Amino acid sequence: MITFNAAPFVGTEFDYMKQAIESHKICGDGKFTKQCDAWMEKRFNAKKVMLTTSGSTALDMAMMLCGIKPGDEVILPSYTFSSTANAAVLVGAKLVFVDIRPDTMNIDEKKIEAAITDKTKAIIPVHYAGVSCEMDTIMDIAKRYDLMVVEDAAQGVMSSYKGKALGTIGDFGCYSFHETKNYSMGEGGAIVINKEEYIEKAEILREKGTNRSKFFRGQVDKYSWVDFGDSYLPSDLNAAYLWAQLEVADQINNNRLASWNKYYQALKPLAEAGLTELPVIPGECTHNAHMFYIKLPDLESRTEFISFMKDNGIQTVFHYVPLHSAPAGLKYGRFAGEDRYTTKESERLVRLPMFYGISDSDSDKVIAKILEFFDKEF
Repeated sequence: MITFNAAPFVGTEFDYMKQAIESHKICGDGKFTKQCDAWMEKRFNAKKVMLTTSGSTALDMAMMLCGIKPGDEVILPSYTFSSTANAAVLVGAKLVFVDIRPDTMNIDEKKIEAAITDKTKAIIPVHYAGVSCEMDTIMDIAKRYDLMVVEDAAQGVMSSYKGKALGTIGDFGCYSFHETKNYSMGEGGAIVINKEEYIEKAEILREKGTNRSKFFRGQVDKYSWVDFGDSYLPSDLNAAYLWAQLEVADQINNNRLASWNKYYQALKPLAEAGLTELPVIPGECTHNAHMFYIKLPDLESRTEFISFMKDNGIQTVFHYVPLHSAPAGLKYGRFAGEDRYTTKESERLVRLPMFYGISDSDSDKVIAKILEFFDKEF
């Protein structure tokens, strides 16, 4: 079976994890955690980056740092993972779902303003497939209405918008290093702090409510409990695994892009014939080949496609079921405006096998079976 995903592994992970163990420092904020944070700050020109236990907890931190209170409203797309919504629900916010664009599957920036009320406090743009939302428009709306912007860049590490790394454009950015992402630490993530005044608050929140970070910098002679906090520090063992991949981040990125481009060129004739649709990358966006998807005409044909590929030893998967139609979505939120594309497009999309190191023979087989399916069906 050609799997839909394989966790990235470059070969030096064991060596670095062994170093972490031998240092007798495997808890949070060890040597490798600090190296990963510093690498991202430098590479992405970010004010401050801190590894977290997951992309989900990075989003949780961001919502708390935004000062969202019960009864406030947060605008987000319905076409996203539950973590995006859970972070807002955690602080008591009402979810306001907005329709997506059919080209990028990102939140439709033109629909955001109409969803704003006097209770709106934040916007969470989700950079689907590592392709940026239309951030200039979103940031302009946020500025005019005095709203916070939290970028869900879980899939966007190494992607950019007009030369700016995703996650560094809004007030906060959130990355994921789950095993399904381009760079992994098993479970893990990072929060990007883009305003100086939130750095100390974020350190306290992440360190169980203590000023421990200031203590280790020598800024206070002892550390104590100073505010509410929790434990969002990942083990340095996880960070050691991630560090191995960040060291060769461009190699991983280039390998994925080569696979992505191979799919695109091979399947382009199908799109030109109107048989399927391929991903759209706007000119101002540089993507990271996080995923490759195609769109079938409808739900029925997608189901047939997934079954056909499975019968031929290839795992392909659909993606999010829109949150506004889920039980929790109905409980915690509402859809603003018309669901013109969210449900329709989500029912057509299917993801192909895409991971670092996928072999040429495997990608060749995937392509061959896709072409066979369309020749057979149409």
